[in-house]
Amino acid sequence: MVELILMISMGLLFIFLGWRIWEKQQITLIHSYHYTKVAEKDKKAYTEKMGKACIIIGIGMILTGIIDFISKTAYGWICFGIFFIWGLIMMFMVQKKYNGGIF
Repeated sequence: MVELILMISMGLLFIFLGWRIWEKQQITLIHSYHYTKVAEKDKKAYTEKMGKACIIIGIGMILTGIIDFISKTAYGWICFGIFFIWGLIMMFMVQKKYNGGIF
């Protein structure tokens, strides 16, 4: 039960932050060195894609908690790994495209 509550709470936090980054274009939620080289004209696309990647990770966390609670197996963690890697790959690709690199 603790895992379910923790994973849902963390997932909701990631979804909320992703929504703020994407919809509200609140780029300051991302560490400043990650967006220092992003051109002003690209900030909307950058925040949209970074926010979506964060939301994907949050969805993976929620699904992990639910699957592990229902099935009592490690299948939820497989789901988490897939969504986490998917979100990270998206973030790395966005960083490389709009910031010229990871840092």
